[in-house]
Amino acid sequence: MTNQQDIATPSHTNEILNKYNLSAKKSLGQNFIIDTNILRNIVKTAAVDEKTTVIEVGPGIGALTEQIAKEAKEVFAFEIDDRLLSVLDDTLSPYDNVTILHQDILKVDFESFKEQYLEDTTRLVVIANLPYYITTPIIMHLIESSLEVDEMVLMMQKEVASRLEAKPSTKAYGSLSIAIQYYMDVEVAFTVPRTVFMPQPNVDSAIIRLKTLKEPPVQVKNEPLFFKIVRASFVQRRKTIWNNLKKALDDKQKEQELKEAFQKTNVDSSRRGESLTIEEFGQLADALVTCNLTDYFL
Repeated sequence: MTNQQDIATPSHTNEILNKYNLSAKKSLGQNFIIDTNILRNIVKTAAVDEKTTVIEVGPGIGALTEQIAKEAKEVFAFEIDDRLLSVLDDTLSPYDNVTILHQDILKVDFESFKEQYLEDTTRLVVIANLPYYITTPIIMHLIESSLEVDEMVLMMQKEVASRLEAKPSTKAYGSLSIAIQYYMDVEVAFTVPRTVFMPQPNVDSAIIRLKTLKEPPVQVKNEPLFFKIVRASFVQRRKTIWNNLKKALDDKQKEQELKEAFQKTNVDSSRRGESLTIEEFGQLADALVTCNLTDYFL
């Protein structure tokens, strides 16, 4: 679409920052990528083509947005930092398929966004270089929204990526692993060294690919209860699932029913939460429904 110099080079990034008297805002977890190959690989991982509509979170100075715009049908980039709006108007001016929205992604009304912008969308992808301090809330907000996202390709702290794809009986496995894997197929696509950022963060990053599942890996009778049980089971990782769930019981008179629920499953109450599969958590949650404990967990 254009032969202009790529934004994501050290010299061009510095030029843009100096022109607008900008520096990375620590409070927003800003780090600018200065390696075009990494950005192209992100776009390739998301299989972006002329039929793909992309939602980007936090375009920064437009380095990743530019590479997406070269391939996508349309890009909607949500930027919270008002200092960057005029920068983006400038850096992305050659691309008429980019819309910058000055909004906090966590406060977006996706229903009205869909009505306004996504009427004729055939394939919707989310791509983002997520700030480390708010990675999980953004992912969960997008998953639980009304958006019909085909997949998400997200850059995040390597350690968080490990938690998202973790399997039972590993140190990284927890309630976040289960929450994500309930909705998405998770794959770490590649790792990103800290040296490709300006300023350099203290940790390495990873690109994770989340593909929306047609249906969850387990069918449960009561989804909110299922997630309550999962969260409660990891409150104190070293404690047994029995002790964690007993503590989460709103009515201590219901311990007998809790015992009965365990008896209805193949789950040994002396195990730790980290050893249970999603399917076993599903069995247990359904048994709690059968034993009339749906309303007794905090």
